[in-house]
Amino acid sequence: MDGITVEAAQRATDEVRDLIDELDRTLAGDYLPEQQHGLPLEAIFQPHIRFFIARLDGVAVGCGGVALFATFGEVKRMYVRANARRRGIARALLSRIESEMKNSGLEVLRLETGEQQLAALRFYERSGFRRRDAFGEYAAMTPQAIATSIFYEKRLL
Repeated sequence: MDGITVEAAQRATDEVRDLIDELDRTLAGDYLPEQQHGLPLEAIFQPHIRFFIARLDGVAVGCGGVALFATFGEVKRMYVRANARRRGIARALLSRIESEMKNSGLEVLRLETGEQQLAALRFYERSGFRRRDAFGEYAAMTPQAIATSIFYEKRLL
């Protein structure tokens, strides 16, 4: 993973804003507003969330985080810019997220993604995630709100 670094983001910098805005624009084209479940920017920087920026040769090209709950962690706002894909950026971000999980003593990592995110679905399945039913707050949502959602879980050893 030459040239790839992953660093903790402590606040909403312009780089973070740009990445989250790109992610939101991408998802807006595929899903109805009620089917978009990404954390708003202001909710990312809370005490129970660890958020990271991935850089390729110093340039911010991806982001992702993990929300830590009592019994599991949930991947949040994972995104890699199109021009930086297939270079190990997502793998580096997920590795950092998994390290945060282990450091927090949690063994179950979950996520929600959309059925149109085909590259993400392949990536998560290759990374050891298995499909599961809706969990947490998603389980209480209307069927329409999660009609396009795919839920995954991975046990970390």
